[in-house]
Amino acid sequence: MKVFVDATKCSGYGTCAEIAPDLFQLDDWGYAAVTGDGVPADPEAARRAAAQCPESAITIED
Repeated sequence: MKVFVDATKCSGYGTCAEIAPDLFQLDDWGYAAVTGDGVPADPEAARRAAAQCPESAITIED
């Protein structure tokens, strides 16, 4: 599993960083970015973050 954020869709709500802080961080402008290699330690948290993203900016490849 690998997680990606589409920066063109992200509006900076920060929901993903609240749900999965080990996987997402907000950049200097407040937009989400995947930390590390994008492979989640907690796959369920990654799925919840993707499902809760208001802009559908998060994709997961299995």
